[in-house]
Amino acid sequence: MFGPQWRGYLLILLCLFTAVPFVALATEDSGKPSLIPLPHRLNWTSETYPLASTVAIVISNDSLSCLAGSLQEMLNDRGVSVPVKNGKAGRKPTIELMIGPVTETNRTAEAYELTVTSKRISIRSSSQHGIFNGIQTLRQLMRNDSRIQGVEISDYPAFAWRGYMVDVGRNYQSMELLKQQIDQISRMKLNIFHFHLTEDVAWRLQIKRYPQLTRPETMTRFAGQSYSEEELKELIQYCKDRFITLIPEIDMPGHSAAFTRAMGYNMQSDSGLITVKQILEDFCDTYDVPYVHIGADEVEITNEAFLPAMIETIEKKGKKVMGWEPGGNFTNSVIRQLWMDNLGKLPNINLLELVDSRNLYINHMDAQESVVSILNHAMLDRQEGDQNYRGAILCLWNDRRLESGEDNFVYNPVYPSILAFSERIWRGGGETGNPVSITSDNLEAFTEFENRLIDIKKTFFRHLPFNYVAQAHLRWELAGPYPNEGNLARTFAPERGDFDFSTASNVIPAYGGTVILRHFWDPVVKGFLKEPQENSTYYARSRYYSEADTTALMWIGFYDFSRSTKSATPAKGTWNDMQSKIWLNGQLIDPPLWARAGQDGDLEIPYIDENYYSRPPTPVKLKKGWNEIVIKAPVGSFNSGIWYSPVKWMFSAMIVEPADSPEKQPAKSGRHLDIGKGYVGSGR
Repeated sequence: MFGPQWRGYLLILLCLFTAVPFVALATEDSGKPSLIPLPHRLNWTSETYPLASTVAIVISNDSLSCLAGSLQEMLNDRGVSVPVKNGKAGRKPTIELMIGPVTETNRTAEAYELTVTSKRISIRSSSQHGIFNGIQTLRQLMRNDSRIQGVEISDYPAFAWRGYMVDVGRNYQSMELLKQQIDQISRMKLNIFHFHLTEDVAWRLQIKRYPQLTRPETMTRFAGQSYSEEELKELIQYCKDRFITLIPEIDMPGHSAAFTRAMGYNMQSDSGLITVKQILEDFCDTYDVPYVHIGADEVEITNEAFLPAMIETIEKKGKKVMGWEPGGNFTNSVIRQLWMDNLGKLPNINLLELVDSRNLYINHMDAQESVVSILNHAMLDRQEGDQNYRGAILCLWNDRRLESGEDNFVYNPVYPSILAFSERIWRGGGETGNPVSITSDNLEAFTEFENRLIDIKKTFFRHLPFNYVAQAHLRWELAGPYPNEGNLARTFAPERGDFDFSTASNVIPAYGGTVILRHFWDPVVKGFLKEPQENSTYYARSRYYSEADTTALMWIGFYDFSRSTKSATPAKGTWNDMQSKIWLNGQLIDPPLWARAGQDGDLEIPYIDENYYSRPPTPVKLKKGWNEIVIKAPVGSFNSGIWYSPVKWMFSAMIVEPADSPEKQPAKSGRHLDIGKGYVGSGR
């Protein structure tokens, strides 16, 4: 039941939520095509450009031929076949690509200007990369329509480094799957692809001098699956063609058990130092990359000479070195990639180049949390970057065993996270402290972004897994705290029929499909509650309007099982180990029939149905009119006693799709606490 066929069903289901005709969709508020990331300066006009009437793509010089060819293919996909010409545009409808000065060139060479009038589309930049960025914006303006909305855009990135990382050391991904992700990040104007190639599990890159590194017997997962020298060169070029820099990571001296199995000695030994130095020399001679990432975190340094020797080796080859921070004994020349909040602890910080990955691990976020958390995040605690504060890299670590590379998208909200990240890293802004909640202060801005996100999802991700649904309109009335004194089963007033959420004095509003009362990294990462209390219980109420009696599908969950921890599966007949409950119209909704109820945590056992967004949604019966959803969310001690499985106090509940019912007609539409219309509590 839960084998490859079931996972295939999940992928299909995730795509079906976006299966709409390919039409010219627009944001709900403006009626204009959605753009992500949103340009810094954008002015819509009343003109429209007749795409089907385009007579040519005109380029100002031959250096733009390849970009013009890519644009030509994009037009061909939309049924518009046009030639590429050198020179100047005539009077007929033309798309013009021009190298030249733009207003924001002083900020970055990636800046561009895009103008759409009734006669012409023009993209201007001082660099080919800027032209490429403009073409990605034009791609989003080009819906399956005969006319493109008139617009004037002047745009530039707030941060120079805008990256995405995949870990193929633990779980191999095919070349096809890697290219799919590279295509998508390029369209979102990301420009770094961080390729984590080696791990304790496996060494995934062919080293001709040491073929034993990639022998199947040295790998504990995806045995024999690795990348040849030719394949890595192919990926490097594939990235370059899309103005992306591939940064390979060979992790050292930690995360290197696969190296030890293959070579018979560890990296910090005398033999290991010689071998790794030879590997790096060969690597630098073989691959045309400007940076080499050496990892260097989560390890006891027993040979103080090891990392300085590796840094010197790489730098002598004319390449820059990156490493994780906190990490090893780096020199000031090493670019530091932050994985913990270490900004205030670094000596000589003004001499360092910094890249942010703090709280940017997709594998630690549930589907709804991911977009909120990432969009709220101020990269490097800055509003924009500079020569020292370079930018950020969004990371996909799936420590737990997977059965296929595609499962990364079943168990992690990859593409929703990438879109939220692209918005924030391109535009800058965000908040320090990485708040993970939708609040009354950020609700309007989040709603505006989410409208664009859902539009882009429906238009450009129809055939890709995209496990996110709209949530800005969801409102909860949160009652508490009620002291449970460690008795998580203890009942309180909201479980009695006479409790009125709309008039109770201890009720506050909360928003979204996922509400994190306390984050497991509290106080570094703040959940919804400013001062969460142990041994307390909260209740939450929401209401959903259905236009008919029907069956609907509902996402329900009470914990996000991180793909990097050993959390045990809930016991049979429970939602989680905190005795959480959910009622719909006064009737308890039963927990799932867990595939492995009570399974002890084990990174070598793949997840199946533990998280709500990676299992089929729960069918629920809706009545015509208002339906009431009530949540009970108790917590005991915040100390779980297990360092790798901290307490994350949260709940998730949302109607994701009306479903056909054999007895009743499905609801034509639904409203889930439509904020601002007086629906909450009053029923008006």
